[in-house]
Amino acid sequence: MKKLSNSFSGALRTFSFWIVNGTVGYPLLDGIDYSCIFDEPSMMEQAYAIFANVIEMDDDGNVLNAKYAEKRAAQFIRSYVDDDYIIEPPLKELEVKLY
Repeated sequence: MKKLSNSFSGALRTFSFWIVNGTVGYPLLDGIDYSCIFDEPSMMEQAYAIFANVIEMDDDGNVLNAKYAEKRAAQFIRSYVDDDYIIEPPLKELEVKLY
């Protein structure tokens, strides 16, 4: 039975820590209170879906783009809490898909 790689587990753990710590996507969300997403389960679900859909691994399970996956999730969070923020480039359907 295959399991998630240590690299992916570490990236997911780190992403989770930064979300809860208030530092995800630094500096994109620096100084922005996004704690309201903790009261919105579907927003958290979407942020994690974006992170998981964007992250890429090589054949050995080594994560190749953790910071980019974090950035895309952070852009989503920023757009949720800041009506004036525009995600560039816009999120693609495959980035936001819930499986």
